[in-house]
Amino acid sequence: MAQAMEGRSSSEAILSESHGAELLSKLPSREGWSEPLVLYNNYWIRPRLAATIMRLESSFRPRHDDIILASNPKCGTTWMKALAFAITNRSRYDFATDHPLLSRHPQEVVPFIEIPPDGDINYVETLPSPRLLATHMPLSLFPKSLAASPGCRIVYVCRDPKDAFVSRWHFENRICRGNNIDFEDAFSMFSEGFSAYGPFWEHCLEYWRESTTSPDKVLFLKYEDLMSEPVKCVKRLAAFLGVPFSTKEEEDGIPEEVVRLCSFDKLSTLHSNQAGDMVRRGNLIIEKSVFFRKGKVGDWVNHMTEEMGRKLDCIVEEKLKGSGLVL
Repeated sequence: MAQAMEGRSSSEAILSESHGAELLSKLPSREGWSEPLVLYNNYWIRPRLAATIMRLESSFRPRHDDIILASNPKCGTTWMKALAFAITNRSRYDFATDHPLLSRHPQEVVPFIEIPPDGDINYVETLPSPRLLATHMPLSLFPKSLAASPGCRIVYVCRDPKDAFVSRWHFENRICRGNNIDFEDAFSMFSEGFSAYGPFWEHCLEYWRESTTSPDKVLFLKYEDLMSEPVKCVKRLAAFLGVPFSTKEEEDGIPEEVVRLCSFDKLSTLHSNQAGDMVRRGNLIIEKSVFFRKGKVGDWVNHMTEEMGRKLDCIVEEKLKGSGLVL
């Protein structure tokens, strides 16, 4: 099966891309953020990423031991990448000397499925198993082959939507030169469910529901819990990933070492995470430092009024009613 897929002719690939471009052109589009978003299967997506997601349906080949780190944008993705990488590779590197996280950005050591390096969606096929991958895709947009993969494990991290929104607003205004999105306008759009990979709450709900029905397949974590009890969460994460800490490792303080290496204070001060760009394409410039702003819980109070906070809380509470999920 894999060989047959690998052997697809270039004409077939071109035909597939052409069909995707035609479909993309017919999708509802709306402006307001740093670039227009299209509505694809009930989620607002950047057009370039929507096209990639369409292509992944036929090109992505899951493996039984894949690990997928999923999240809404600005919900602790960079931190989760660092933690999962450090946990799964802890026997290969020394935390203080030769660890890749000391010289490479967490966004580089764990690639996105739908945002591959240099735009090559086949890049992930070159990675050795077990693969550690990331995505912002909602569960319903996963390639069917991945959603049906029995051995694949998914770690989802969510965050208070108020903090996630504030972080998103800052991010959008930094990555696109000449772009300045009004805070209140952005808040209104986010509250309507209009944001990249939004509606925010629907994204969370998909993973939450799957985690309650298939807890062996999806681990649902909250950013706030990671902040308040990082060592406990790291142990839980390691166990879920099938690489639990041994008694000796716990006695030697290895979980604490992972937490220290991946802490905001540590990672944000490294030269490799501050100098240079992750992406530079036209007006879109994503500097490595943009992934490290504050990482605080409750920073929303410094940006929005209490009334705005209550409004968003009420919207989210209504959207999540009956699910058992509280954000």
